[in-house]
Amino acid sequence: MSHDVRIVILMGVTGSGKTTIGRLLAKECNWPFYEGDDFHPTANVEKMRRGMPLTDEDRAPWLDALNHLIRDLIARVQSAVIACSALKQAYRDRLAGNRDEVVFVYLRADYALARARLLSRKDHFMKVDLLASQFDALEEPEGVLTVDIAEEPDVIVGRIREALQR
Repeated sequence: MSHDVRIVILMGVTGSGKTTIGRLLAKECNWPFYEGDDFHPTANVEKMRRGMPLTDEDRAPWLDALNHLIRDLIARVQSAVIACSALKQAYRDRLAGNRDEVVFVYLRADYALARARLLSRKDHFMKVDLLASQFDALEEPEGVLTVDIAEEPDVIVGRIREALQR
């Protein structure tokens, strides 16, 4: 492992604050931020826009694209923050491979708070109706930094930075 490189993947259900926390963390660390949703094929975005949950088969090209990004960042010795739901262990395994540079941070949300955040969103393709399917698919990770999203973003970023320094 190159101790100079960290790929921090902020994971959790939609509405858990991955993008907000990711942008703040990346800015504080002076690293690039990547929005995992930007790597979805157009067909996936259209499916979610119609309120249809994605299948594992739908997610495969998306996970491959993110895996390629991670490999490229590590090869360039470039740390980064990536917002990616990574709801299932199989997805996290596919993203991390056997790379020690990849660190997952689980932004744990309760349903009511995530739903309230989604309802306040404007111009996002993820429909609030899909939240239940995200919670159904979620396999909570073990052995990763877990932060409750009820905290203020600055507090969450502080906890993540502290953990990364250990």
